[in-house]
Amino acid sequence: MRDLPCVKLNPARARRFAQAAGTLAKTDKIDAAILARIATTLQPPIRPATTPQQARLAELISARDSLVRDKIAIQNQAKNLTVPLLKRQYKHRLDQIGRHIEQLDAEIATNVAADPALARRHQIISSIAGVGARTADQLIATMPELGALEPKQAASLAGLAPVARQSGQWKGRSFIQGGRANVRRALYMPALVAARYNPDLKAKYKSLIAAGKPAKVALVTLMRKLIVMANALIKADRLWTADRACA
Repeated sequence: MRDLPCVKLNPARARRFAQAAGTLAKTDKIDAAILARIATTLQPPIRPATTPQQARLAELISARDSLVRDKIAIQNQAKNLTVPLLKRQYKHRLDQIGRHIEQLDAEIATNVAADPALARRHQIISSIAGVGARTADQLIATMPELGALEPKQAASLAGLAPVARQSGQWKGRSFIQGGRANVRRALYMPALVAARYNPDLKAKYKSLIAAGKPAKVALVTLMRKLIVMANALIKADRLWTADRACA
């Protein structure tokens, strides 16, 4: 059973479906019936089961993310310290966190290198101008569906697909929501770098700014293009090149 393909469904989405169907009660039996109706009515896409290697990598990445958050919090607190003892203690904690992050980075690299499929995906993603090893680690761990998605699906799964707001003659501003926040966080810095050094995305960024788009909107567009590009390259099993960017 553990290696069977599966459907991943946001619990909130399942609950909204139940409410729309007029089902307010919640029991195991009712939940099973609702999930069966979702499967037959919506037919959500079936994804390959997560491999043990992917699960281990995701656990390591999650631990690293937690340490990075701790490091930032301690650095911010240390700025206002005046007591020498506290300064020494905070420095010791930061040094310790730094060592732990280095250990996790080494373990993550070892795990990726030991699995040919993960190593290839990592190689493809990190070949994109603007995307580094840490971002590639994050994407292969937290978005294993890459390579099996349509472009709009990839953007939506990352929470980077624009959501339209329109009713009759009224048209509101589009926005992004939902999706995987850790993927969006991982793509923010690469988008900034790509806006300067990735030829195609640099040109796209400049054209959006010239058209009057806010810088934040332009960056989100680049983030969306990066995840779509990574998905296309993995699907084609090829490295990024400037002349064939898949953007």
